[in-house]
Amino acid sequence: MSVTIRPADKRDVLAVAELIEEIERFYGSTEIQPLGERQAQVEEALFGAPPMASALLVEDETDGLVGLAAYSFLWPAAGSSHSLFLKELYVRDTLRRQGIGAQLMNELRAVAAARPGCSRVEWMTDRDNPGARAFYKSLGFAEFDGKIVYRVDTSTV
Repeated sequence: MSVTIRPADKRDVLAVAELIEEIERFYGSTEIQPLGERQAQVEEALFGAPPMASALLVEDETDGLVGLAAYSFLWPAAGSSHSLFLKELYVRDTLRRQGIGAQLMNELRAVAAARPGCSRVEWMTDRDNPGARAFYKSLGFAEFDGKIVYRVDTSTV
């Protein structure tokens, strides 16, 4: 299958919001927020002033959205450099194992390399996600045991 990988633009807000519902269902969520709310959040996150994140989108031959890589730049990383942090890598299940995820990872590495001062690409996956762990291993990436992730819900603060 031939796909195109490109940065998201404003015309993609609805398609990204729809894909986010698919991603939520993939991770087992049963409470999906209304489409209008998702659209507003996507627009603010990707195109607000300033944007909170960026996304690479994968389109198939019919110009349908079939995947995405959502990322942000974080500072500081090593020394005073910054890093590209991959928050979400998703390819529609019917298109997995066709090299699209690997293409997205290569494109993310190119985005990071093209940005002056960006020293690395970082991401996380759940320990209980053997498919993702096997995917990253197949690309030659080693797991890093040096961090423990903490999370707090802002509604409890």
